[in-house]
Amino acid sequence: MFDIICITNRKLCVENFLTRIKRIAKSEPRAVILREKDLSPDEYRNLELEVMKICKEHSVDCILHSYSALATEIGCDKLHMPLPLLCKMTDSERKSFKVLGASCHSVNDAKKAYSLGCTYITAGHVFETDCKKGLEPRGLEFLSSVSSSVPIPVYAIGGITPERLFLVREAGAAGACIMSSLMTCDSPEDYLMKFKKQNFT
Repeated sequence: MFDIICITNRKLCVENFLTRIKRIAKSEPRAVILREKDLSPDEYRNLELEVMKICKEHSVDCILHSYSALATEIGCDKLHMPLPLLCKMTDSERKSFKVLGASCHSVNDAKKAYSLGCTYITAGHVFETDCKKGLEPRGLEFLSSVSSSVPIPVYAIGGITPERLFLVREAGAAGACIMSSLMTCDSPEDYLMKFKKQNFT
């Protein structure tokens, strides 16, 4: 199965953030990554507890982002890290997470993340996206190179749409991440259904 991971950005959200998370979780993506790096540790902790509760109710993995100490504190064994922060973690800290991901932007990044014990990585940005305005997308050849360089799942990120799903699948990705479009669309349920339909074509 080609997996879809949802990444949050509450600043872009067009409705109450937790309401949006509930609607997303009901649609059963592979996972939700709570990427709210601007929050203080206390603010993030309060939010993560709410989001984890929602995800658990719908059997959706909730992957915390950046705040490794908080994840350990509340007993969450799923974490996503920017690669520079991942490199600063100790070996025992990294091994305490059952699911460990990192954001990668090159083949060398991917190999480094794998050597540090990552169970998956995100690779991008693949297509042009408003989240990276003015930055040249790395493209499908980049995605193909990264996907073939490591034996762990690679998730494409950046400008992913239902219509582009087959392209990243053909490039060897195990799945795709969607963020801004999922925060701004009128109906996350309908939008995720479009991905699921493409997934079976």
